[in-house]
Amino acid sequence: MGLLSREKIKAPIVEALKKAIKNPTYQFHIPGHTKGNGVYSKFKNLIGEKALLLDTTDEFDGLGTLNPATGPIKKAQELAAEAFGAKQTFFLLNGSTIGNIAIAMGLSRKGQKVIVNRNCHRSVMTGLIASGADPVWIIPEKFSDWGLWGNIKPQDIEKALQENDNVAFVWITNPTYEGVVSNVKEISEICKKYNTPLVVDEAHGCLWNFDEHLPQTSLELGADIVVHSLHKTGGSMSQSSMLHIGKNSTIEPKHIENALMLLHTTSPSLTLLASLDAARAHLDSKRGQKQIQQAIENAKYLRKKIDNLPNIHQLKHDGDYETDITKIFIKADGISGKVLESILEYDFHIEIESASDVGLLILSNIGNSHKDFEYLAKCLKKISKKDYSHIPKNVKQLHMPMLTPEIKMNLQEAFYSDKEIVKKEDAINRISGEIIAECPPGIAILVPGELIKEEHLPYLESYETIEVLK
Repeated sequence: MGLLSREKIKAPIVEALKKAIKNPTYQFHIPGHTKGNGVYSKFKNLIGEKALLLDTTDEFDGLGTLNPATGPIKKAQELAAEAFGAKQTFFLLNGSTIGNIAIAMGLSRKGQKVIVNRNCHRSVMTGLIASGADPVWIIPEKFSDWGLWGNIKPQDIEKALQENDNVAFVWITNPTYEGVVSNVKEISEICKKYNTPLVVDEAHGCLWNFDEHLPQTSLELGADIVVHSLHKTGGSMSQSSMLHIGKNSTIEPKHIENALMLLHTTSPSLTLLASLDAARAHLDSKRGQKQIQQAIENAKYLRKKIDNLPNIHQLKHDGDYETDITKIFIKADGISGKVLESILEYDFHIEIESASDVGLLILSNIGNSHKDFEYLAKCLKKISKKDYSHIPKNVKQLHMPMLTPEIKMNLQEAFYSDKEIVKKEDAINRISGEIIAECPPGIAILVPGELIKEEHLPYLESYETIEVLK
């Protein structure tokens, strides 16, 4: 698994912050609240004095710098690379979004193509707008009964490589937001056959390298770059992620580092960086390992309970694809996912990850207890016995864009073209000038340069206007 010794867990940024608090100084630098003294009192009472003491940036108190990485930050990134099985790891602030944009900027340019799956995160499109490269769409399997995108077929990747010249790299999302896992090993072998780098947005798979009962990480399977959203399931604070360069990758890390230096704030939050350091240390620890195992057992428990309910169903793996067991997508007969979400929230005080017109996503996290899942299972059992046929299905708006984009213009050129705002009904047969994506899961409904069709309208119920090219 490439893990550190369980007895010698280190967290350099955490230790550096601890040392800084124990050795206070007179502060004449940013942040201007000066260790919490210049903060609104009600907020200070809410968040706590120590949290504000920790709110500092790099270059002070021997904390090192982020871009380029020095001191404890550099050491923390090296420990992360070791833990995740990478040649080099970069800490990301502003989530995996900034990593995806840096990848596009560092590895592609205008005139080149990037092979990318339709259900990519909107930040992938943002990156291509920044670099000027054009997407070549890969259409994954459609799980029509579930209203979801499924796995990517390796043969579709090979076909795209055969049919397109000047491909900068292949960029896939694995797992999907709902936990569907593609055959990355075969896709990686195909990419190597065509001497094309493979980038994997593995935002939702950051636990995989820490337990053999989870899918294999793309770094093990030959990916050149992998992005992990530690803040999603790995235990770090919101907005904090990691980007890894594969051990055998031929990609020059400097290309990514240079792009990150353009994109990152020059005043990075040491609190967020420390949370990445702490998350890696925790996943490497005995307690962290036990919590990952508990998350898996909790998911197995809930899935077994769901299998015994007559009208609630769960998405499972089959021969063509795997699933991440900790991501449980369910649907109920006769009611939409949005209605089921409302029932859980208002009747049982349960908040789930997301809901669509078909079903909803439940995450079994490392911070959940078994009692959490016992309660959830009891609530689902009550719901399965109750008649909700009187509740409108409320499926006028579709929540998962299942259309294939028809690109009429380069994304970058469209984004910077003259535009106007029109009513969405008047936008049909016009070219979009903006990205429209609902979060979660952040999959684009429209991208700049895409032809707007009548089929888009059910996905745009909450929009009155759209920005289009003049």
